[in-house]
Amino acid sequence: MNSSRIITRLFIHTLAVLLCGSQIVPIMAQDRTRTSSRSSGRRSSQIRTVSGASELDKKISDDLKDKLKDVAVDRVKIVLQFNGQPGAKTQELLSRAGVVLNPKDKFEKLESRTVELPKTVVTELAAQTDVSFVSPEREVRTTGHLSATTGADLTRGLIAGAASTGLDGSGIGIAILDSGIDREHKAFLDRNGKRRFVFGIDFTDEELEKPEHDPYGHGTHVASVAVGNGQIAGAAYLGVAPNANMINLRVLDEDGKGLVTNVLRALEWVLQNRTTYNIRIVNLSLGAPAVDSYRNDPVCRAVRRLVDAGVVVVAAAGNNGKDKDGKKMYGLIHSPGNEPSAITVGASNTFGTDSRSDDAVTSYSSRGPTRSFWTDAAGVKRHDNLIKPDLVAPGNKLIAAQSEKNLLVAQSPELDAKVSLDEERNMMVMSGTSVAAPVVTGAIALMLQANPTLTPNLVKAILMYTAQPLAGYNLLEQGAGQLNIEGAVRLAMLVRTDWLTNAALGSPLLTTTDNLQLQSTISGYSFPWARGIIVNHTFATGDDLLTKFQKTYGLGELLTNGIIFSDGIIFSDRTLWTSGIIFSDNLFVSNGLSLGNGTTFSSAGIIFSDGIIFSDGVIAPDGIIFSDVFVQSLAAMKTGDATNAMTPTLDDGKSNPNY
Repeated sequence: MNSSRIITRLFIHTLAVLLCGSQIVPIMAQDRTRTSSRSSGRRSSQIRTVSGASELDKKISDDLKDKLKDVAVDRVKIVLQFNGQPGAKTQELLSRAGVVLNPKDKFEKLESRTVELPKTVVTELAAQTDVSFVSPEREVRTTGHLSATTGADLTRGLIAGAASTGLDGSGIGIAILDSGIDREHKAFLDRNGKRRFVFGIDFTDEELEKPEHDPYGHGTHVASVAVGNGQIAGAAYLGVAPNANMINLRVLDEDGKGLVTNVLRALEWVLQNRTTYNIRIVNLSLGAPAVDSYRNDPVCRAVRRLVDAGVVVVAAAGNNGKDKDGKKMYGLIHSPGNEPSAITVGASNTFGTDSRSDDAVTSYSSRGPTRSFWTDAAGVKRHDNLIKPDLVAPGNKLIAAQSEKNLLVAQSPELDAKVSLDEERNMMVMSGTSVAAPVVTGAIALMLQANPTLTPNLVKAILMYTAQPLAGYNLLEQGAGQLNIEGAVRLAMLVRTDWLTNAALGSPLLTTTDNLQLQSTISGYSFPWARGIIVNHTFATGDDLLTKFQKTYGLGELLTNGIIFSDGIIFSDRTLWTSGIIFSDNLFVSNGLSLGNGTTFSSAGIIFSDGIIFSDGVIAPDGIIFSDVFVQSLAAMKTGDATNAMTPTLDDGKSNPNY
């Protein structure tokens, strides 16, 4: 089967990503309606032992096994992950006739590479001890009033000595992996009229007539949500961090499609160049169906490398919170949103009002738990079942920058907000977790400008601790709650800047707790903070989270490390967590107060043990028809929830001197 036929296969989440937060779609099924069955009964007998799954069996992704059994497939493109440097035998296999190696697809820092080869070589490669996992190349796709309702406006003047600009993301580099950014759009000028693109590179191998353009239209909108200035319509469409620096890494083509390899190329580049451009945040408004456990998924593993190196990674949850009949669905978080170290963002709905009193989780925002899986030695599937998303942010019918002559608006003219006749000032409307993710990305830029010493884990903990729990929604729908930029920045500024050098467990985390209010008031509405954090299969509360250093806040750790389930009891490793932290045995439907208040939704032990039954919705089966998922995701991106939204404000064509 040729590569173009393969690429069309799991088209699925691709556009779902657009709506959700871009998704990296696996390219596995022969047609768009076929499910990629991953049940143990369909696995090849060549890589299976009688007593259970062999070591070799566990090293090959299930959707790749399906391809290897397909008689119509002679060649495959795979992602190889290594344990260190590949040995002589592996090098010999990669030198065989018919094996195609692209030098650009060798990711030394990620210890992986993409290879096209005869399918007969795959099993031999997987059998090598220096090969840790083999998966197929998969397709990737994409998935205002904003500044006021998130609390970003309240942070502008918080830094002493920055009265001229306040907190606006200045100096912070944000790498945006998407369909490109239209660098001519006026939303991306700095206060001196210069463009804020510090670097741009195209990883799609697609030659554009106009370099650094965005012919699809997704990436420009996403970037504008995070960092758009106030030059258009009197700052009606002001982004969250309007002076942050953009690093434009194009991984999706003119149709909004891409491959895992594109994303790996870009993430490898970030690892190599992060200090040169002060890249502190990566925004992934894209994704693919989460098939392999985060332990094996190549993009998840790459994300972990970045987080361990000090780069915060924000990922969209997905747009598949309901099926085609409108039934509530659980378990359709996309990759790399299933990675524990990523900050996974769902979408909330502001109903177009600045007040947060009426905010809700959108119907389409993907819910947890994560259903990616691995196979144990007995051949039994083990789902990750992590609580995701980590939090939600506004993502319904947001108006942001529109790239010139883009495909999305050409196909759906109703997306054009019609605020200007000038292509460089026009705006468009989109919905989904892919536009909620850059809201959080912008918030993190403000936090890091306020306190550059924050680690990715501490950024994540602060975002969850200060979030606003939305009444009527459970943890699998909203995580800790809705993004609260005012609270997150205020708390970030209190974190000691010398804590990394004095990071003993239990040492003071804040410079002071005097008069610290654990609530926020935004646009006249006051609400309590969540005062807790999500940790894998449960959540943690306690004053120690705020006042004392926890080892899991450091680099090279997972925020969720040290949480132990045994016989239904949850406890923690006291070398990582102080004794003043409480882990819950249950998940709750929030009543709008801090985490742990509300009605019991389910036992945390049930989530962990995979005995999942929900009274208000269904868990997505492993054999889900991905074409349906794709259709639902695309519909969410274009239409969102049918409620009030941002009101378009016409642009007068004049530049605002304040931006």
